[in-house]
Amino acid sequence: MCSRAEFRLPLYLSKGAVMNLRERLESDAFIVTAEMGPPQSAGHGVIRKKAAHFTRVDGVNITDNQTGIVRLSSIAAARICLEEGLEPVIQVTCRDRNRIAIQSDLLGAAAMGIENILCLTGDYPTFGDHPEARPVYDLDSIQLIALVSAMNEGTLLSGQKLKTATRYLIGGAANPFARPLDARILRLKKKISNGARFIQTQPVFDLPAFHQWMERVRQEGLNEKAALLAGVMPVKSVRALTFMRDQVPGMRVHPDCISRMASAKDPEEEGVRMAVETINRLRETPGIRGIHLMPLLWESITPVILEKSNLARRTEP
Repeated sequence: MCSRAEFRLPLYLSKGAVMNLRERLESDAFIVTAEMGPPQSAGHGVIRKKAAHFTRVDGVNITDNQTGIVRLSSIAAARICLEEGLEPVIQVTCRDRNRIAIQSDLLGAAAMGIENILCLTGDYPTFGDHPEARPVYDLDSIQLIALVSAMNEGTLLSGQKLKTATRYLIGGAANPFARPLDARILRLKKKISNGARFIQTQPVFDLPAFHQWMERVRQEGLNEKAALLAGVMPVKSVRALTFMRDQVPGMRVHPDCISRMASAKDPEEEGVRMAVETINRLRETPGIRGIHLMPLLWESITPVILEKSNLARRTEP
C-alpha cells in the first residue's frame, strides 16, 4: 500500500511544485481557499470540469450536502479533486451522521490521502429537498473538532486506539454577524482550543460589522492561534443579496451593497467588482490571514476574481 507522500507525489509533479495548505498556513503567505459544490449526480465529469477553475487556490472546500440537498459525497468529490492535482478540504456536517459513521468516514477519507477538514454542525433538513428527513446532530461542530483532534492523536471517541492515526488539518466556521457577539467569540474560542487551525467566516457584505468582530478577535488574541480566512461571495443579482439578508439566519448585508446591485447596468459585473473591492479591504484588515471565496454555483468566476485581485497562486513556494 502506498504512503500519503507516494500517493500525492505524481499529482504534484504533474501540476508543478507547490506548497500544500498546511505549509501555507505555517508560512507568512496570504491564503486563498475557495468552495466547490458537488453535482446532484453520480458522474465525476462535473467535478473534473470545475477543478480547472481552482488551480490558483491553496485549498478547495467540497460542500457536504449543503442546505440539506442531496449531492455527490464530499469525500468522493475530494478524491476526484486529488486526482486533478487540487488540495481538497472536505466539509463534514453533524446533521446526517452519528459519531460512529463520522469516524468511519474520516478513517476512509484519510486512507485516500485527504488531509484537510472543515467541521460544521450543518443546516436543518427543512432547508433542503428532504424536509421530512430526521436530523442526527449526535455531535455539534465544536465536539466534531475535538473528535478529529483525538483521531489525530490516534484515539477514537470510544477510547479505542488506532493503529494508524489521522493527520487532518482542522478548520472551523465562524459567523461574525450573529449576535450576541460575546457568544460568538466564546464559540470561536472553543473551536480553536479544541484544535481548529483555520477559521473560515460567513461571506462579508458588511465591512463595518466585520471589523467590529475582528476587533474583538484581536483583543482575545484568537487571530494568533488560528488563521482567519474571511468569506467573500460574488453575487449575480440584487435578488441574491436580499435573499441572504432576509432568509439566511445571522447574515448581514450593508444597504450600500443592495443599492449598488439594484442600480447596476450589468449586475454580474458589479458583483465581481464588489467582491474584488471587498478582498482588497480585507487584505488591509489586521489579523486576516486570507480569504475564502464562495462562488455559489458560479465556480467559473473564481480565476477572474483572483486575477483582478492580484491573487493568482504562485507555482513555486
